[in-house]
Amino acid sequence: MPLLTVHGARIPFQPGLSLRDILDGTDYRVRAGCSGTGACGLCLVRIEQGMVGEPTQVEKLHLDQASLEEGLRLACQVIPSEDLRITIVSGAPLPGWKRPVRSHVKEYGFVDRKDLPAGVEHPLGIAVDLGTTFIGLSLWDFTSGRCVTGRQGVNPQTGHGSDVMTRLLCACESDQKARTLREQAFEAIGEALQDISLREGINPHEIVRMVLVGNTAMLTLLGGTNHELLLKPRYWTIPIDSPVEYLQRWPAQHGIHLSGSVWVVPSLAGFVGSDLLAGVLSTELTEKGNGALLIDFGTNTEMALWDGKSLWVTSAAGGPAFEGSGIGCGMPAEKGAIFRISLDKSRFAFDVVDGAAPLGLCGSGLVDLLAILVRSGWLDETGRFLPTIDPGGFVLSTDHPGIVLTKKDVDTIQRAKAAIATGVRILMAEAGLGRKELKRLYVGGTFGQWLDVANAQEIGLLPDIEATSISLCGNTALAGCEDLLMSPSCVKRLEGIRACAKVVDLSAHVGFQDSFIENLYLRRMRMR
Repeated sequence: MPLLTVHGARIPFQPGLSLRDILDGTDYRVRAGCSGTGACGLCLVRIEQGMVGEPTQVEKLHLDQASLEEGLRLACQVIPSEDLRITIVSGAPLPGWKRPVRSHVKEYGFVDRKDLPAGVEHPLGIAVDLGTTFIGLSLWDFTSGRCVTGRQGVNPQTGHGSDVMTRLLCACESDQKARTLREQAFEAIGEALQDISLREGINPHEIVRMVLVGNTAMLTLLGGTNHELLLKPRYWTIPIDSPVEYLQRWPAQHGIHLSGSVWVVPSLAGFVGSDLLAGVLSTELTEKGNGALLIDFGTNTEMALWDGKSLWVTSAAGGPAFEGSGIGCGMPAEKGAIFRISLDKSRFAFDVVDGAAPLGLCGSGLVDLLAILVRSGWLDETGRFLPTIDPGGFVLSTDHPGIVLTKKDVDTIQRAKAAIATGVRILMAEAGLGRKELKRLYVGGTFGQWLDVANAQEIGLLPDIEATSISLCGNTALAGCEDLLMSPSCVKRLEGIRACAKVVDLSAHVGFQDSFIENLYLRRMRMR
């Protein structure tokens, strides 16, 4: 993968994207006032080294010959395919929102506008995935059926707890805390819309439809009601209503069209949210034959298994370990996070988000490190370090002595992966399927974007099936939410998915404890 060097940072990028799009996914941003057409002429960069092709006609309108000869270009017009070194001439302050890099985004073509408000020349729609750790949004053009842009940022509710249970307990302490959590999510979505509006030159009044999905806890906190029911086991397998009665505020407060619609897609059950349903929709899990499994990794990991007739669904309280929280050396997949590790002749090599100085490990980096330590004999299957390892933990690199994996960290990851593996085994048992009948595996969530499948299988995090049968799908919840926003037929498909779903409560399953203990071992997942 080619590298973009900017202000000393070395950033891997995907060829085909403009410099502006690449930078929008990092902590290095250029000024902008249009949607990447070059109309504003603000996104100035200087090409220091590398080939970028001839200036476009748009660039020649904004830059004279002397500026072009100096290497000045518009970031939105430069599409690099090889290593490149630049200097940002016209930088922008960094908000809490970045444009995520997505390997594949659908196009929907013609969209029927009969149900959209009249009088809007260029109607737009917003899809929102309200996650426990991250909030993702994408803006869509109903005229062309294409995605205009997207944003991802940290859910500000994390200040009240990294996991859903802590947040639910916080909301139950007082009406004021529940209102605070609700308003934080509400305002965060508004800030993301404002960032899109300012940087893309978009009139928010043209946004006429919003669709939102999320796990049940996030939806009840957004609605400000019924979150206390999730603390009672008898509600874990039945639908929990999470009405968002104050949705009438959204158009006026966020500046979108006053006649626009906002649809919060209801959850399926206690800890099985509409985010999982959206993931089933986007992966077409129930439409390509039986033996298909979706694992949507997150703070609350949700799973769905299709056996040809029924959709078996559950959630595993694995905690936020694979999003970097609760781990001493862990961090989310943001600037400074080590996302890939390899070992070459007793020396570790690693890749870091945004090419920055390493600050910690995100989920995929943790998986790599555990697999390497077990493979090399520094860590045994039970999660114990060799006696020669310092009691304070394993230091990844003497150049970065603060990045240390402790025994407590290993225990936390073992519990998280054991809960997920147990969920997979119990769903398979309920559906009457064996390992050989598991034909396809879809991995959803931000965690999966850099995941080394072989390493994940080696420590027992993923089922031990052919790598060619495993798809790393990224944010399946947001992709399914986009389907619901743009395609009426997907709304009908969603109802069919609900009708065939069977919710399994892992905590009440007779074999849970034995399976959980067996899956604590750092070894390949054992299935019949």
